[in-house]
Amino acid sequence: MADDSKATDVGSRYARALFDLAKDEKRIAAVEKDLKSIKAMIAGSPDLKTLLASPKFSAEDKGKGIVAVGVKAKFNITTLKFLGFLASNGRANALASVITSFEALAAAERGAVSALVTTAVPLSAAQAKGVAAALRQALGKDPEIETRVDASILGGIKVKVGSRLYDASLKSKLDQLKFALKRA
Repeated sequence: MADDSKATDVGSRYARALFDLAKDEKRIAAVEKDLKSIKAMIAGSPDLKTLLASPKFSAEDKGKGIVAVGVKAKFNITTLKFLGFLASNGRANALASVITSFEALAAAERGAVSALVTTAVPLSAAQAKGVAAALRQALGKDPEIETRVDASILGGIKVKVGSRLYDASLKSKLDQLKFALKRA
């Protein structure tokens, strides 16, 4: 568990550095767009995921691979240099954490808040709009929602905003009931 904490900490430090650089260069939106693209590419490509995570590949190989992907996708020069820098420092495996932290920083800069919504089945457009409205009312800020589907929660919804987790999933309620029954 400590390793996850360290990876997140490293990711947030690199994200802060990239954010400050992008802000100075007035390229926050372009860099954020590039990072969202690379996030989608990683999610859709087991080979790219393996390249970044595997210790079998050298930092140099990871850098060449990730920069080649960025060049092919026509990423901003700031993003390309950062990806190469991250890989050359042996931190390519922290890219997901960097992206998450950068998205949060960019949302805060816009006066919005990032929210991760997890449901057992995909949300319809009307449901997503309802969740966004409820979050806007509860938080007082415009939410930028990322949705995930996780059948293991069985039903209900989980919403993570920053370090807060609002868990109204069926799995959580069943676990609470199971714990209460064991204590009785």
